[in-house]
Amino acid sequence: MNNTATTLETMKGFELAQAIAAGDVGAREVLEVSIARIEATDASVNAFTQKSYLRARQEADAVDAQRERGEPLGPLAGVPYAVKNLFDVQGEVTLAGSKVNRSHAAAAQDAFLIARMKAAGAVLVGSLNMDEYAYGFTTENTHYGPCHNPHDLTRIAGGSSGGSAAAVAASQVPITLGSDTNGSIRVPSSLCGVWGLKPTFGRLSRRGSYPFVHSIDHLGPLADSVQSLALAYDMLQSPDAMDPGCHALRVQPTASSLPLGAQGLRIGVLGGYFHDNATTPAREATMLAAKTLGASDLVDWPDASLGRAAAFIITASEGGSLHLADLRVSPEDFEPLSVDRFISGALQPASWYLRAQRFRRVYRDRVNALFKHWDVLLAPATPVSAPPIGTEWLDINGAQQPCRPSMGLLTQPISFAGCPVVAAPMWPAGTEGMPIGVQIIAAPWREDLVLRVAQVLQNAGVAHLQPVNF
Repeated sequence: MNNTATTLETMKGFELAQAIAAGDVGAREVLEVSIARIEATDASVNAFTQKSYLRARQEADAVDAQRERGEPLGPLAGVPYAVKNLFDVQGEVTLAGSKVNRSHAAAAQDAFLIARMKAAGAVLVGSLNMDEYAYGFTTENTHYGPCHNPHDLTRIAGGSSGGSAAAVAASQVPITLGSDTNGSIRVPSSLCGVWGLKPTFGRLSRRGSYPFVHSIDHLGPLADSVQSLALAYDMLQSPDAMDPGCHALRVQPTASSLPLGAQGLRIGVLGGYFHDNATTPAREATMLAAKTLGASDLVDWPDASLGRAAAFIITASEGGSLHLADLRVSPEDFEPLSVDRFISGALQPASWYLRAQRFRRVYRDRVNALFKHWDVLLAPATPVSAPPIGTEWLDINGAQQPCRPSMGLLTQPISFAGCPVVAAPMWPAGTEGMPIGVQIIAAPWREDLVLRVAQVLQNAGVAHLQPVNF
C-alpha cells in the first residue's frame, strides 16, 4: 500500500471530511482506500453482508464533481460509511440478518437516516452483519456466519450490531449506523472498542428500518472518534412527519461546538446492580473514567433488575408477535439461537405485556428523578470483555450466567428508560488486551452532555480506539 493510502486509512472520519472539503484528497480516492481495506480484511472479520461499491463510486464521484464546480459540500461529503442490514437500501433486499426475508421485494427507497447521510454527502459502501432480527448480543449469525472481533478473531464482536462495530474497529469505514433495543449498539461498541451513541428514545426517525421491538427500538451511529460520532449524529437529526414515533422536533447541535471539560457537571457512578453484575476489569474501566472526570459518588439506579425483566417481557412479546405468521409456517428457517425465544414470546400472556408496560411508566419517572441531582452517570457497558465465539456460560463474580442474554445485563435497564448513552472504549488491565466500554448516561434529550463527557475522556487519552494488527 502506498503512503497516501496508509495515511488515509489511519485518518478519522471527521478528518477525512475536512481533507476532502479542503481539496487535499478526492472522495473517490478515499473510497478506494476503504474498499481495499474491506477486501483485505473482511474474509476474516465477516462484517459485511452486502457491498454496494457501484453506488458508492457514483456517490463519491458526485462529491468530487460538486467540488470541481465550486459548490458547497455537505459536512460528511466523501466519508465512507455502512449500515446494519436492517436499514432499507434502495434496490436491495432488507435482510435484517434473516433467511426468511430473502424472498422479500427490494427496498423501493432508502431508509430515512440513509437519506440524511446522503444529503450530508456521506458515501454508502454496504450493509453489515447482525443477529437475526436483532434478537441477540453476539452476532453469531447461523445464516451469514459469525462476525469476528477485529482485536481477536476467535472472539465475538457483540450484537446485535456486531458488523457495525467490527467494521469501524477494523478500519473498514469510520462511521456506521446500527440499532439498539436492549444494548445492540453499546454491547458491540464495548467489545470491539469503538464509540457508540444510543440516542434518546424517539430522537431519530426509524422509518425504513426493519423493526424488532417498536416500544424500545433506537437507531444511532458508531464511529472512530467522538468528533465523528457527534458529526454523524448531527446529520441524522431531523423531524420526520412520516414517523409518528420520532420526537426530534428541534435539532440539537453538538459536533460543531463540543465544549471542553466537565467542569460544573454533577457526575455519579452507578453502584449496586451495576457493580454486582460487572467483573473486576469492567469496574476498573468505569472507575478510571470516574477518576478522570473527578467523580466519586455512588448512585443507585432504581429497580434495575425489574427494568431488565420488564424489557425482556416486552421484547419477547413484541418480537414474537411480529414474526408469528412466519413462525407458524417455517420455524426451521429462523436462527436456531433465537427461534425458541421468538416462539415463547408469541405465547406469553397479554397480561404480562400490559403489566410490563404499566411498570415502564413508573420506572421512567423514578429514573428521571435521578437527574434532578446528577447530570451524568457512569456504568460499565458489558460485564466482561469479548468471550470466544460459541461461549455458552459466563462466570460473573462466581455466578454462572448464560452468555448470550447476559451480555446485555448492564445495558437493558438503561435503554428501557430511554436515556441517551455514549459507549466509550476503554482498555483496562486483565482482559488480554481486549476493550470494555463505559456507558455515559444522561437525562432524556441531553445527548449534548454525554458527548461532552465523552470528549473529555477522549482528550485525556483514557478512551480511544486501538489499531488492529492485520
